[in-house]
Amino acid sequence: MKKTASLLVTMGLGLGLAACNQADEPKQAAQVPETDVSSKVEQATDQSDEKSNESMMANPFYQDSTLYMQYPAFDKIENAHYAPAFEKGMADQLAEIEAIANNPEPATFENTLVAMEKSGQTLSRVASVFFALASANINDDIKALRSEVAPKLSAHRDEILLNPKLFARVKALHDQLPELKLDSESERLVKENYKDFIGAGAQLSNADKEQLKALNKELATLTTKFSENVLEEVNSKAIIVEDVKELAGLSDTQIASAAEAAKARDLEGKYVLPLLNTSQQPSMASLENRELRKRILETSLGRGSSGGDYDNRELVSKVFKLRAERAQLLGYDNHAAYQLVSQTAKTTEAVNQRLATLAPPAVANAKKEAADLQAIIKKQGEDFKLAASDWDFYTEKLRAERYNFDASQLKPYLEMENVLVNGVFYAAEKVYGLTFKARPDLPTYHPDVKVWEVFDADGSTLALFIEDFYARESKRGGAWMNAYVSQSKLMGTQPVVANHLNVPKPPEGEPTLLTWDEVTTMFHEFGHALHGMFSDVNYPSFSGTSVPRDFVEYPSQVNEMWADWPEILSNYAKHYETGEPMPRELLDKVFASSKFNEGYGTTEYLAASLLDQAWHQLAPEEVPSADEVLAFEAKALEKAGIKLDEVPPRYRTTYFSHILGGYSAGYYSYIWSEVLDADSVEWFKENGGLTRENGDHFRKTLLSRGGAEDAMTLFKNFRGAEPNIQPLLERKGLTTK
Repeated sequence: MKKTASLLVTMGLGLGLAACNQADEPKQAAQVPETDVSSKVEQATDQSDEKSNESMMANPFYQDSTLYMQYPAFDKIENAHYAPAFEKGMADQLAEIEAIANNPEPATFENTLVAMEKSGQTLSRVASVFFALASANINDDIKALRSEVAPKLSAHRDEILLNPKLFARVKALHDQLPELKLDSESERLVKENYKDFIGAGAQLSNADKEQLKALNKELATLTTKFSENVLEEVNSKAIIVEDVKELAGLSDTQIASAAEAAKARDLEGKYVLPLLNTSQQPSMASLENRELRKRILETSLGRGSSGGDYDNRELVSKVFKLRAERAQLLGYDNHAAYQLVSQTAKTTEAVNQRLATLAPPAVANAKKEAADLQAIIKKQGEDFKLAASDWDFYTEKLRAERYNFDASQLKPYLEMENVLVNGVFYAAEKVYGLTFKARPDLPTYHPDVKVWEVFDADGSTLALFIEDFYARESKRGGAWMNAYVSQSKLMGTQPVVANHLNVPKPPEGEPTLLTWDEVTTMFHEFGHALHGMFSDVNYPSFSGTSVPRDFVEYPSQVNEMWADWPEILSNYAKHYETGEPMPRELLDKVFASSKFNEGYGTTEYLAASLLDQAWHQLAPEEVPSADEVLAFEAKALEKAGIKLDEVPPRYRTTYFSHILGGYSAGYYSYIWSEVLDADSVEWFKENGGLTRENGDHFRKTLLSRGGAEDAMTLFKNFRGAEPNIQPLLERKGLTTK
């Protein structure tokens, strides 16, 4: 029952299926005794004024939004609305499920699976908004309720998927599938629901079901707390600099932003460099002060493992052990095996083989790059060994020497709104025929958020798109997409989707100039948005990005190709002051350096992916204690042959929100999907590149189908062949061809 499951996934993903380039994370505040959600309602009511009482009587989640395309009424939603809506939503859905399970009529597709698809609408409305804002614009009330509601939603899911009468009806339909003569999407709904019930433990004994419920509840609490610890610590460990001289190398705008960040923390006269969620930090590419670079990286790497209130070592040890116990209870050797059976990879052996194939050439390239950087250090008359905190700084020097430019030269040509409108939107127009119109009349949850109406090639409305690009303390790190309303013919709904980035906001009146990474991330996330907007399926379970985890990144990675496609790039890469196009020689340098530093980038990614698998392929008794977490991490990287002191993993275990959230045993997905992506880019090039015909083919055969067909069947329908890994190896410089 994927619709119900997807509500729970939202807690861990932010992103509904916030399939994203950076992160998707679970949440929670403090580990407190469980209390009834109704206590939250009573407390909120007692403390509210007359206006709040009136608004609770007219809770906006109790019915579909009356705004255009059921766009959320952010101007009417109050914190006090969430708890009663969750309570009512869960109660209503359980009543609906009981009616389905106890229906005296024999099970039919309509009275069982269609009825299940239609259930839980109030819960869907409140969950989509609540968990989206818990990631994008959290406050103390949302934080506290999130801690309370996470285990309750886990229990709610178990009440449905472990309901024996409901499972009996689903099984009856599955057993008589050939006689039902359903269309292909409806037949797939039967099969996928049956697999979901089996995977959730529907065939367990009553005693084992109770044990499973307890495990799920505790995991929901722990992973929620982990995510909150990550957000709290990334904010609390922002780097404070006393003397502006230490910031030499940063631009005037970056220094002004650091001063503004300090002022916001009541640190007038000082400078604050916020931390992002990855291990390496962007400022380290420019900062000349080696000691400050070292302090930044050490602080970043120490998150979640340096003691204090937000230390995550005990949490991660418990989570990995409980996940392993649950997997064995369900009949699998380990959590990775349990997770992968529903992915395109299918087995741990397949994932291990792919990662093992890529790791040696990536490490070899990284070592060559390290030698080149050491030579630069020596050439400049310095006498020290390259450290991880030096890598980005000397990489930029090497880039300048080798290609006669540094990445900062690009920024004046990459103003944020221009990249969006004349780059991302322009590409969507050229490839798919889409057009966009700002909708300032629709309310937003933050002043920095913008809304666009998206029109199809025939002029009809396709979707609403929400743009939320600036970083803030109330927003988790990374970049992601989520859906507030998903497309479904059954429900008569069209998509309302959002993209979130974490671009530092410049001082008032200054332009927002992007790095090249931020540009490609914007194109990437819009690829997820297109996947959601183009959805053309019957059932909510299959809408948009409701696909296997190791397939979901594929369409978004394909969309990155347009970022440096000459016709697209020349349309948006224009100087923010003069409007002059980016010089041809600078464009050539961008293309010439496209494989530059790929050894490092691939190695840090693979290190994180291998860590994910190392943790999740453990049996319960093999999971190390809290005190052994960091030692296990080091040993796992060494065993995989990817432990390089100069190249830390993109995420260390104690702040690796992907794997403690929706990407558990699934961080390999990015490289798995990139095989499909690189091969698809070759297809576009072979067939004329930037054409409507190509875009329409990609849309019709793959993007519009969501999860309504097997993922790899969709790929072959588009590509006309099995995936080929060679284009990826060539893209990353991992081949001698």
